[in-house]
Amino acid sequence: MTQPLTLSSLPLFPLGSVLFPDGVLALRVFEVRYMDMVRKCYDAGAPFGVVALTQGREVRQAGALEERFNEVGTLAVIEHLENPRPGLITLTCRGDQRFRTNQRYCLPYGLWIADVEHLERDFTVPIPDDLRKTATALAQVLRTLQLRAPGIPQPSAPTAAQLDDCGWVANRWCELLPVPLELKQRLMELENPLVRLELVGDVLERTGIAPSP
Repeated sequence: MTQPLTLSSLPLFPLGSVLFPDGVLALRVFEVRYMDMVRKCYDAGAPFGVVALTQGREVRQAGALEERFNEVGTLAVIEHLENPRPGLITLTCRGDQRFRTNQRYCLPYGLWIADVEHLERDFTVPIPDDLRKTATALAQVLRTLQLRAPGIPQPSAPTAAQLDDCGWVANRWCELLPVPLELKQRLMELENPLVRLELVGDVLERTGIAPSP
């Protein structure tokens, strides 16, 4: 078995959402602890880590509960950064590889950093016939979103290969479905992309979004 790749002192951005590999993340950054971090990451072409909060708030406030977050997160690669006015940075990121934190530290000014190990990327699994409806419905939803919300960052038009990839289709549905954050986290952590898509398919059938044949 190959040794997992490790990364030391990865800056973390705890959020009230789960970032999936290949997902699009738009952020408005105004806290000092994060403004300096995202600028340095962008200039260096380096990622930061997005982890979903289990306690606390995205914006630090006096008297709020201490920030706690999941051990497994996703690397975020900054694709576009703007500084529209002093004290505000907007950025668009794309989810990359998942990671697990081994050690985490909070610096004096509130920025979390961690030593992490990379988790294996999803292996490519073609979508079986009984789950094909999940890909068809996703393509329709993505087209509708691009037409109705052209100004909001969306995944680019899916390729035929992506729509035949269990992991990619499952991840896009996980981003869209209104399910609890804890469930999204568990789905993101699953090692088997086929199992992830099967679970998503169950949710789609219960909601009537992608009914069974």
